[in-house]
Amino acid sequence: MVRDGFYEESAISARSKTEEKLYTVFKVAAIMLAVIAAFALTFAFLFVPSVLQATTREDGSVDTFVRVIALAEFFGFIVATAGLGVGSWFLKNRFNVSYDYTFVEDEIRVTKVFNGKKRKYLFTIQADRILAIGWYGSDAYGRALKGFGGKPKMCTPNKECPEGKEWIYIIQSTSAEKAMYVLECRRQLLENIVFAAGRNKLEQK
Repeated sequence: MVRDGFYEESAISARSKTEEKLYTVFKVAAIMLAVIAAFALTFAFLFVPSVLQATTREDGSVDTFVRVIALAEFFGFIVATAGLGVGSWFLKNRFNVSYDYTFVEDEIRVTKVFNGKKRKYLFTIQADRILAIGWYGSDAYGRALKGFGGKPKMCTPNKECPEGKEWIYIIQSTSAEKAMYVLECRRQLLENIVFAAGRNKLEQK
């Protein structure tokens, strides 16, 4: 087994081309809805006075029901449009997501990447804190998951493991928590992790 002091690879969605288009659609929709909401809001300075005037009778009394309905419809449209815009902006981040794994010396740094541009650091797995390494879905994984008593943190955008890669689980213990991670990687990254953590940490299939 040959160990690399630095190794990097990515887990990319098998539907990346389709999801890239969906990401763009939701981003454009979010921007358009925000523009519409902002444009409608500028008319409030004209609309509100006109409604107040139109709902005021000649004797000075106010048609409260009509006034409330008119203002509620106007501002409700703005709020709904802005809400849909905000929702679309955040929803876009569900598409074309990938994960970068960077192995440096004795640790693995995991980063979440949105649409190949925006990066969000998630966590670092330190080799000396690894309790167990194994294959996701194996009998050993089932036993480890039962003993863990929680849900693993899935660090792959795919529902099925792509050809040429493996899904592995890693259990790490820190002073704050005990966590289980699932990574999608090639054999080379797995070998680097096992080399750093120790072969005795590798579960048998």
